[in-house]
Amino acid sequence: MDNLFSSAPGFDQPLAVLKHCHDRIRKQLTTLDKLLAHLPEQGADEQARQAAFAVLRYFTDAAPLHHEDEECDLLPTLEATAQGEDAALLQQLLPRILQQHAEMATLWANLERQLKAISLGVSAVLAESDIAQFKEIYFDHMHTEETQIAPMAKRIFSDAQMATLGNAMQERRGIPTQV
Repeated sequence: MDNLFSSAPGFDQPLAVLKHCHDRIRKQLTTLDKLLAHLPEQGADEQARQAAFAVLRYFTDAAPLHHEDEECDLLPTLEATAQGEDAALLQQLLPRILQQHAEMATLWANLERQLKAISLGVSAVLAESDIAQFKEIYFDHMHTEETQIAPMAKRIFSDAQMATLGNAMQERRGIPTQV
C-alpha cells in the first residue's frame, strides 16, 4: 500500500495529480469490465462484492472531487488566461467537457444502484450497456483533457497559477496546505 502512495504525485504538480486520477479511473473501469465477466459465472460472491465496493468508493468519493478540480479551478483559470487560438479552442471544448460531467453523473446514478446491490450480495446483475456508455464518455473525456486541456495549462499557466490550482485541489481533499 505504501508503494501506491509514494508513486502518486504531490499537489505541487497539479496536472500530474489530475493525470494520476485518470489512471485510477481507468483502473476502476477495468474492474467494471472484470466484474461484468465475473458475475454470470460466480454471482455476487465475495470477490464481486469487494470489486463493486471498490468501484463504488472511487466514483462516489474521488471522482466528484476530480470533476470539481476541473470545474472550479482548472477550467476557469484556463478561461481567464487563454488567448487567441487557445481561447477559441476552449470555447469549443468547454461545453462538451461540462456536458460529459453531467452525462457521467446521470450514468453513474444508474450504475451506482446496480453496484450497491452487488456489494450487498443481493444482485448479480450489471448492465453491459450502462458500462459501455460510461466507459465511452470517460475515455473520450480523459483523451480531450490529456491531449488538449492539460498541455494548454502546462504551456500557459504561471508558476503561481499552478500553485493555486494545486493548493485548491489539496484543500478540496481536506489535506492541509503548507505555508
